[in-house]
Amino acid sequence: QVQLVESGGGVVQAGGSLRLACLHSGRTFSLYAMGWFRQAPGKEREIVAAISRSGGNTYYVDSVKGRFTISRDNAKNTVYLQMNSLKPEDTAVYYCAAEARTYPSTTYVSTKEDIYDYWGQGTQVTVSS
Repeated sequence: QVQLVESGGGVVQAGGSLRLACLHSGRTFSLYAMGWFRQAPGKEREIVAAISRSGGNTYYVDSVKGRFTISRDNAKNTVYLQMNSLKPEDTAVYYCAAEARTYPSTTYVSTKEDIYDYWGQGTQVTVSS
């Protein structure tokens, strides 16, 4: 059973930075494509960024392009989300997710929520103005 544990959330002023981390408990992390999602109060969950198994392909929602960077370290079973130039509208609970359905593709980037099988518990990010 795969478990995902996020860390790194907190309160930051607008313009600041945070780095989220998601630790994957399994011994087969490299088999999973990974994604970061967020859900703001009163809104539906949306994808923020995603990364392929190899780490060579990524996706970003338009609102975070140029500010956020997703990366993975397969040796550490961890996916990261570096968030710079944070804005109040980035305030949300951030979730990481993992999927193995598109294995063995090393380049596929999974952007649809319903393809992900495993989810973390979420970490709160609050950006004050």
